[in-house]
Amino acid sequence: MPPRRRIVVYVATSADGFIARKDGSVDWLERPRPKGNYDWNAFYRSIDTCLLGRKTYDFSVRHGMPEPCRGKNNYVFSRTLQKAASPQVRVVNEDVASFAERLRKQKGRDIWLMGGAELVAAFVDCGQVDEFIIHVIPKMIGEGIPLVDQRHRDLSLKLLATKKFPDGVVRLHYGVRE
Repeated sequence: MPPRRRIVVYVATSADGFIARKDGSVDWLERPRPKGNYDWNAFYRSIDTCLLGRKTYDFSVRHGMPEPCRGKNNYVFSRTLQKAASPQVRVVNEDVASFAERLRKQKGRDIWLMGGAELVAAFVDCGQVDEFIIHVIPKMIGEGIPLVDQRHRDLSLKLLATKKFPDGVVRLHYGVRE
């Protein structure tokens, strides 16, 4: 039996835990990147599927990326979107848990749960996140959109690895405890 495909949240947060400003802006992420761009290429090669919520997808389209993960399987979760801006993006309006289980059974590499906060929360709530890879940017933005939409939850994580980059960014790699 092939290994189970992992669903990984790979994201950057501010030092105070936000993925974006309240208006969705990520201007605070615009900064020089160290050589190797935080090992981005290795991560991108490890996945073949990208999952986005509607707001994250709309942001991507507004910024000229109607196919957010070029060359990958792209899915956008929405109850209202009828058709994506690119034929390479499939719209999903079904139950998250059922979709995730079906996707995991298909052959392939790992799955990137890009976000946003509401979609990450939906996957967390039904036990469909395996790992979090969080790049903490040394900047506080005061308020904004949290990594996971605010609901009551209690999720235990196991630290798998850390890495410090020369610009002060720290990568925290967590597995979700069963």
